[in-house]
Amino acid sequence: MKMSKLFVQTLREFPSDAEVMSHKLLVRAGYIRRLASGVYNYLPLMWRTLKKIENITREEMDAAGAQELLMPFVQPEELWQESGRWDVYGKELMRLKDRQGRGMCLGPTHEEVITYIAREGIKSYKQLPVNLYQIQSKFRDEVRPRFGLLRGREFIMKDAYSFDIDEAGLDKEYENMAKTYTRIFERCGLETKMVQSDSGAIGGSVSHEFMVVCDNENNAGENDVFYCEKCDYSANSNHAVSILPKAPTDGGFTKAQVVDTPNCKSIEELAEFLKVEPSVIVKTLVYVADKKYVMALIRGDKNVEEIKLQNAVGANEIRIASSAEIKEIMLNNNKTAEAGYISPIGIEDITIVADNSVCELKNFVIGCNETEKHLIGANWGNEISLPEKITDIRLVQEGEICTQCHSPLKVTRGIEVGNIFKLGTKYSKAMNAVYMAEDGQEKPFIMGCYGIGISRTAAAAVERHHDEFGIKLPLAIAPYHAIVIPVNCKDELQMKTAEEIYNKLLNAGVEVVLDERDERPGVKFKDADLIGFPYRITAGKTLAEGLVEFKNRSNGEVMTIKPQDAIDKIISAVNALK
Repeated sequence: MKMSKLFVQTLREFPSDAEVMSHKLLVRAGYIRRLASGVYNYLPLMWRTLKKIENITREEMDAAGAQELLMPFVQPEELWQESGRWDVYGKELMRLKDRQGRGMCLGPTHEEVITYIAREGIKSYKQLPVNLYQIQSKFRDEVRPRFGLLRGREFIMKDAYSFDIDEAGLDKEYENMAKTYTRIFERCGLETKMVQSDSGAIGGSVSHEFMVVCDNENNAGENDVFYCEKCDYSANSNHAVSILPKAPTDGGFTKAQVVDTPNCKSIEELAEFLKVEPSVIVKTLVYVADKKYVMALIRGDKNVEEIKLQNAVGANEIRIASSAEIKEIMLNNNKTAEAGYISPIGIEDITIVADNSVCELKNFVIGCNETEKHLIGANWGNEISLPEKITDIRLVQEGEICTQCHSPLKVTRGIEVGNIFKLGTKYSKAMNAVYMAEDGQEKPFIMGCYGIGISRTAAAAVERHHDEFGIKLPLAIAPYHAIVIPVNCKDELQMKTAEEIYNKLLNAGVEVVLDERDERPGVKFKDADLIGFPYRITAGKTLAEGLVEFKNRSNGEVMTIKPQDAIDKIISAVNALK
């Protein structure tokens, strides 16, 4: 490809609406352009990278025994009604009607469709096990699209679905896919960590995410990943568990009484005023879960993990309640307290969930539903009853203790690029997808689900591999392997040498660009670094000595060598990918 013909427009400045480095660089380097909120055009550079990630994924999935198909992007409402997800999936599901008025949706995922395919096409245990996958665009109407391709509304995804006769078969395929995913991301030049996670709207009993670990402040991790350096424990923040370090659990008050606590809306203000540790205060928070109010009780020095709370009450959506909504709860119970002074005491007709951390507290502090007043010296079973629903709704913090080996937990930021789920019979039972077992009985399929964000993987690779000059994509997924730059296109020797190198690389199967533009050398070099060509050969003044400049973009190494040596280095690196 000649640079003058390559459809790319680099920008001098970062786009004003970009928040993370992958978004900034992909726009500035001419890989993507925004069409609408959360929707992007994949320009030729990005499309080449996406196709390479797709092909790596396809090769590994095929080698793992999966079979590729393609399912419709638009799905009928009836299948989602069968699974029970039509009314509960949330606003992320883009619903529409066709000209006959039939309900349809843009596929955010394909559990319903693949279950329908299995129901229609798999009749006997002799056809099992099977793993079917596709690579296709998805659409989720995110409430707040951001971070470019990391949280867009339209995205490219590989989703696979396995069907087995029993849990043992699912366990085997789950492990097969976990190993396959590790190989896929390794081939893409990404180090990932497999972490326990929440199943979310997809459902299932067990799930893991593959996270690209972001180890410095320039990387835009989406989630906190907690891990232990002494054992193999790792989990997303919405699934992480820990043992709490020792902290005071007895407030030391000799009797229960209501006391004035003026201007003490926060835990910090209250602890300072009462001269107690935050760990002996019960914090009460109000949430709205599927339009119903929920009170969450947790130790004052800890925070609620909202996904855990959402799962505890079986909700599809959850958010913190507004001041007006808290006021409504208080008025309905003949109370007038503001946020910061509330508690479950005397409150009826509301779901109350207590975190495990509050159970061992004695003589503690809690709100009493009177503004600027708190109850001190409270005890469970006396002044207040311990809620029936007690579970883990706590957000783990760095330094808390690993439940497996009792070492301190570490935390880092990560970007999710893949996930695997044990669905079990969630969809097969709901949609009556059954097969004839060996004993002659009809049984529901045991299912698994396995996804990889193709476009997310590309963005995550940029987050992980860049510097102040631009993108540094790994060789396996870079749009082109190399660029050849003649410093002065009017110099016959430089142009002749550059063209010879270019043609030799082309003939050897190297994806190479010749920058024959009549531009200043600095412009060419900056574009080469910004776009992220893994190797650069420059034909310049050193040709008088029979040498060219060779640059390795990944490590910044620059050397002056013979043209054939530069060619051999690139060919050798490209051949190593095969």
